[in-house]
Order: sequence, then C-alpha cells, then structure tokens
Amino acid sequence: MPKQPEPSATPGASAQVTAAEISRLAGVTRATVSNWRRRHADFPSPAGGTDSSPLYDLAAVRTWLAGRGHGEKVPPLEELRTVLRLSAHGRSAAARLLPFVLARHRRPELFEAADALSDDDVAVRAQASVHELSAPPGARFDDVTYTATDVSLLRAVLRCIDAGQTQGAVDVLAERELEDEAASGAYATPGPLADLMARLLGAATPQSPYPGRVFDPACGSGALLVAAARQGAQHLYGQDLVPVQARRSLIHLGLEASDSLADIRAEDSLRADAFADLTADGVLCNPPYGDRDWGHDELAYDPRWAYGVPPRGDSELAWVQHALAHVTPGAFVVILLPPAAASRSLSRRIRAELIRTGALRAVISLPAGAAPPLHIGLHVWILQRPELAAPEHQSVLCVEGPALTDSESKSVPRFARTSVGGGTARDGVVAAAWDALSEGVLRYWTSYVTDPSGFADVPGQVRAVPIVDLLDDLVDVTPARNIRTTAAAADPVAVAEQAGRLRNELASAAETLALAARQGEWPAAGAQARQWRTATLADLTRGGALTLHRAGPPSPRERDTPPPAEFANRPVLSGRDLATGRWATADAETSVPHTTTIIAEGDVLLAEIRSDSGTKARVADAQDGGAVIGRGVRLIRPDPTRLDPWFLAGFLAAEDNLNSASVGTSSLHIDPSRLRVPLLPLEEQRRYGEAFRHLYALRQAARRATELATLMPKALADGLTSGTLLPPPNDSDGDGITPA
Repeated sequence: MPKQPEPSATPGASAQVTAAEISRLAGVTRATVSNWRRRHADFPSPAGGTDSSPLYDLAAVRTWLAGRGHGEKVPPLEELRTVLRLSAHGRSAAARLLPFVLARHRRPELFEAADALSDDDVAVRAQASVHELSAPPGARFDDVTYTATDVSLLRAVLRCIDAGQTQGAVDVLAERELEDEAASGAYATPGPLADLMARLLGAATPQSPYPGRVFDPACGSGALLVAAARQGAQHLYGQDLVPVQARRSLIHLGLEASDSLADIRAEDSLRADAFADLTADGVLCNPPYGDRDWGHDELAYDPRWAYGVPPRGDSELAWVQHALAHVTPGAFVVILLPPAAASRSLSRRIRAELIRTGALRAVISLPAGAAPPLHIGLHVWILQRPELAAPEHQSVLCVEGPALTDSESKSVPRFARTSVGGGTARDGVVAAAWDALSEGVLRYWTSYVTDPSGFADVPGQVRAVPIVDLLDDLVDVTPARNIRTTAAAADPVAVAEQAGRLRNELASAAETLALAARQGEWPAAGAQARQWRTATLADLTRGGALTLHRAGPPSPRERDTPPPAEFANRPVLSGRDLATGRWATADAETSVPHTTTIIAEGDVLLAEIRSDSGTKARVADAQDGGAVIGRGVRLIRPDPTRLDPWFLAGFLAAEDNLNSASVGTSSLHIDPSRLRVPLLPLEEQRRYGEAFRHLYALRQAARRATELATLMPKALADGLTSGTLLPPPNDSDGDGITPA
C-alpha cells in the first residue's frame, strides 16, 4: 500500500488531511466525503497533494464540519494516529511522549479536567511530571521537554488514557516510529503465549520460588518481562536493537510491573551485549527469525558458542546459546523459535551437542495461528544450562500442542490479534482455547521435570524421547516426527472396540445413504420440461413476500466498542459453516458483527461466495435458532403464508440461477436480488420443498458416510501397524478377507 502524503511541515502552516482522515474525523464513510465534495460548493478546496490524492486544510475542514453539525467522532486511538501523522515531528514523538504516558499513570491528579487547562499549563505539567520519574539504568527522563507545539499530541494521549486505552496509546506511539525501522523477522508475542512461556519457566523448578532475575535479550514491547513480573520476578533485564522498542518496553513495565526493578537497554544484543556480566535466574525470549546479518563474521570466536559456532543462516541457534550464556548453571531458558530450527541441516551438530550435554530439555509445538507469523506453527524450546554435578538427562520431552480449534469448526482462531494485556472481541473464546492449551502443556512439563524417568507418554500428544533416538544422522527434534501416534502398550481390546464402533457407524451411515437414495420415484415432468413465470428476490422483497438480511462491518465509531448486547455472546454462522453443513460456531475467528440478524427456524441461509462444492443454501433448523449470521451469509426470511422455505432454498441454489446472479472475477459473489424464483401456488411449493429437503438430507448422509469411510480404514491401519489388531481370518463365509 502506498504511503499517504506527509502533512505540511512549514512553520506556521496549518496541517493538511486526506479524505480518509476526514471520514474518520466525522465518523462517516469515504463515499460520504466524496458526496460532500461534489454536492456542497462551500466544501474546502484542496490545499495540496495531487489530483488523485488531494490534501485539505485541517482547520478549514473542522470549521466546515462544525458548521454542518458534524462533530468529530473519531475514537481516541484513531485520533492519536491522525494527530501523529499531522505533526511535523510525529515520527520522533514516541521517544518524548512514551514517558508522559507513565507520568500520567503515576500522577493522574495533575491532569484532571485537562480540557479546561490552557495549552501552556498542559505542557508545563507534562514536563514536570516526566522529570519527577525515577529513571532506571540506561534511561534518562530529565532531558524531555514539551512546548506548545506538542499540546495537541499530549491532549490526544490524555484522551486515550481517560478512555481506558493506556496500553493502546503506548502501542500507537511506538508503531509510528517503527514504520521507518528496517528490522525484519521480529514479531510481537501475544499475551496468552507470553503468559504460557513465563509459567513454563516457573514450572521448571516447581519446588522453588519463581526466578527473581529474568532476562529477555530481544524484549520488543516487553510482553515476556511483564508476564514474568506477574509470576513473581523482581528484577527484569531487557535489551532490544530498536531504541523505541526499548523505551516502549520500559514504559510497559512501569505501567504493568511497577513493583519490579527494570533495566532495559537499546543495543544489538548479539553484537553489543549490554549485560555481558549478567547471569540471570531465567531467560525468556522471542528472537527475530531468519536474520542473516546477525554478526556471524565478527563473532566467530565468541566464547558464548559453547555448543558450536552458529552458521550464518541459523541466527536462531545463536540466540539459543546467547540465552544459555546468561543464566546460572541449572537455570532455565524458554525461547520461541521457528520450526526450521528443529530440523535445519546446517545446525544438526549444535543440536546434537545441546542434546548430549543435557541442555535441551523440551520442544513444544504450537499450532499455526497461535502467534505471528500466523501461517506456521512455532516451537517453544526449554533449555537448562548444565551443572557439573547434576545427573545426566536421558530424554527430551516432545509435546504436540493441541490445535486451538473447536472439534466442529476445525478453524484456527487468530490469537495474534490478542493484545499484550487483553483479548479480542471474543475474549471468552480466546481465553478458553488458551486455557486448554496452556494447562495441557504445563501439566506435561511439570510431570516430566519432576520425574523424567517415570513420565508416561501419551500417544499422539507427548513423549519423553530417549536421547539415543534423537542422535541420528538428522538430529531432528520436531515433536511431530518423534511422537508416536499409537502406544506400544495400548490396550488391544480397547483398540478393537473402537475399530468395531467405527465399522458399525460406517455400516449404519451406508445403509442410511442407500435408503435415502432409493426413497421415492422421480417421474418425468412430461414430454417437455415445465415452464413457469418467475420473479426476482428484489421483486419479492418489494412485494413483502420476504426480507433480505446480511451482516455488516462496524462503522468507524464502532471499531473499538463491543457489539450490541442483543448480539453479544451468540454463536455466529459463517460462510464456512454453511458451506460445510455445520451449525453456527463460536470460534474467535468469526467475531460477532455489530450489524447482524438473529436466525430463526425457517429462515433461508444463502452463501455469498460461489464455490463449486459445499452447501449453497439451506433452511435454518432449531439448532440454528438464536445464532447470528456472520460474514459470507445472506439471510432470507420468507412470509410462510406465501413462500415455502425449502422450495425457496432449492430454487435459489440451482446452478443456472447462481450463474445469472454471480459477479466478480477471482471470486464470484452472489447478488441475491438477481436470483429468480418460480411463481407457484403454496401447495405446489410445499411438494417441491419436501423434495429439496430430501435431497439435502441425502447430501448430509453422503458427507457423513464419506467421513467415516476415511476414519475407519485409518483406525484399522493404525491398529495393524501398532500390533494391537490382527488381520481378519481368511475364510469363505464372507466375514473375512478372501484372496483375489
């Protein structure tokens, strides 16, 4: 996306805004702003920019909006973003304004009724409150100055804090300055994942207090250090290559962990270690990935590489050894790594040395979508700095973290959207999924670290892998490769019973499908196909025979607010649910829309996106009732005295009908107003409706039989290969297998 033009920075010149920013200021759409420009001769003329991207004088726009009664309705965080862009010094504002957030948090009484204070008073109080802050090592607050030109920024920050969005203000201030940073491969750590990693560090020594001194050599926004402070860490050390990230982390700790002592430095942790003499009680880290310019040449003889010199193409194992060098013997490191670090051939010798010395204790595989980058499942490595007198470790724990899904939807929630200190619009769903993942992983890790030799494997989920099994030619520690899906000691009787149940279910589903296929006769309509008059859904809507509904996106003023109470906490029927024949789901990906409709039994549900497979339309049943429609679904509510719902659904999903109503190129969207329906008497509609209902049931039976036809052979094959099942006897009575 091309960047918007920067505002005028000429001294004394008024700031300039784009049409998009005017729409946010007024709380309207871009189309509305375009209409204003065309229809109102007194709308301010462009003051700069280009023909395709004009800029408007901000003062003139505000005067025009006020004269028309359009008050500024932009949410506080959006206002702060806009003011930062309009400021001539917006890109460097974070370094000066981040301490003010902490000062306002510590001295709220100085800014009560801030709107009534003069600009000079705001600037003077802000500067004085920042100078009162006690600066930790490596930081200075006494050189921060504010003038009248900073007041608009200071007031915008105050409005965010007064609206309860303090952490959001910190993030917005940092993101403006981070736009110019070239650092790649660095990703934020979502709050739930930070909490899990911090708890794993504490669980490593269950009989001891939480590590008092915790270090994060790539601290970013400070999420991991904040999580450690919540668990009981008292001394927090952090370093980050990007100065604004270091200050952001420091302010974050001041807001969330004020009882802890923080020391955050802005340096390249590998090249310029600011804590070279530090040996902490634990390390938490989410380092940058895939960095080929990490300092391979100048650090070739660095004493930190106790397990081997990291290759240029494997910066991740440089971070692993850097972290191990900064903990006391016997202390633990919890580090988040990409899955390639577990199997990359370049570093198999380093992995082998980590295993031989007992430094690598566990590898935990997270599902894709748990943290950015969302398309891959990251790994959490737990390492321990070896002790001279400690007993040798005989195994490495491998955990395959359960998928963050519900069993029906099979979709991964986007947990990366979760902020460091909170959740999404579906906090309950996010928390429940992470609780299940966290508790399972913590239970396995605590059990293993307490008694490694007595740990009981769980087929398909967790295994204490003997070191001898890992030290092969590949030295691959990927959990999926090392966890057995079946246990050698599994109960053969239980496996046989499960296989028998699947076989019976498949036989029953096949009988149901065969019965549905044989049901009824389907006579010819006559010598020629029937012809009938039709009407579009648009015509039927105007005539009151039905109403059309869809879920709409939130308006600018609704983006930071929860959905209306009547829609909150309801399951959402997404386009994916409709296409796969499922009922409404409640996963975090399908958030509750602000503008939607509650489904009632008898409503017709139509997919908005055309696909070659899957259900295109169906009638809502009792289990759908009470849910709301999400994106990708159109709801058609017929008048039951005039239209039969199954008759309507059947004809709406006809191929010719969909072809005539589909628009688009790469993806085909269905315009429901153009779909046509035959005009038939209600009794005849019901005859057709019963036929369409039967065909829908036939498709559902076929889908269930197909699922079982996949599950049952797999269960039998797993039983045969694990030694828990025997092949059936070869006989001639039809019950066994007869050779060809």
